[in-house]
Amino acid sequence: MNILLVEDNPDLGEAIEARLRGLGHQVTWNMTGDDVPETVASDQIDAVVLDLTLPSGDGMAILRGLRRARLNLPVLVITARAEIDDKVSLLDLGADDYLVKPFDLREFEARLRAVMRRPSGQGSAVVELGRLRLDQAGQLLWLDGTLVEMGAREFRLLDSLISAPGRVTTRDRLMARLGDLEDGGSENALEQIVSRVRRKIAGSGVQIVTVRGVGYMAQDEEPRG
Repeated sequence: MNILLVEDNPDLGEAIEARLRGLGHQVTWNMTGDDVPETVASDQIDAVVLDLTLPSGDGMAILRGLRRARLNLPVLVITARAEIDDKVSLLDLGADDYLVKPFDLREFEARLRAVMRRPSGQGSAVVELGRLRLDQAGQLLWLDGTLVEMGAREFRLLDSLISAPGRVTTRDRLMARLGDLEDGGSENALEQIVSRVRRKIAGSGVQIVTVRGVGYMAQDEEPRG
């Protein structure tokens, strides 16, 4: 995974970066809060770890901007603020989870794994693309108003893709979301799930495109003018 770490404290930042790299992740470390949306848009970022108090900006404003741009990325907030109002505001703005400093790095790892596996920061529980209508909360999918039978792994994969139309979702990111389900975490299993989902949404106007060596992308074959 490529993790964007937005943290101005050098000691904490170094500790988190070392921990993530030790787990095999790539880390892009931003110490100021500048250009976060640009970094997310230009790089293959899989998740964001975001401090709230930054030299060049307010972490809440950055979070608000990410969600306003409808960027479907897991965001784990780390903050020294302990007031309950801040915590409620964070979740309302689209944070997937938060940790209050100081925290144990083992808990940090567990929280990050958890947010990588679930739908992230959606302002609405219903997503529509082409002739598909997907209810994230109820885990239901309709095609032209007809309910489509979906397994848990198939639903998670399609949810990940159509929540970010036109944007590539990496194979690692998809396998992380499927990894806690039986046989969901291997590349072979991922390809089989993609194949099944393609068959089930045939005729919906939505295409799942393979981006060789990177991942998959959902796009509307019938864009509306």
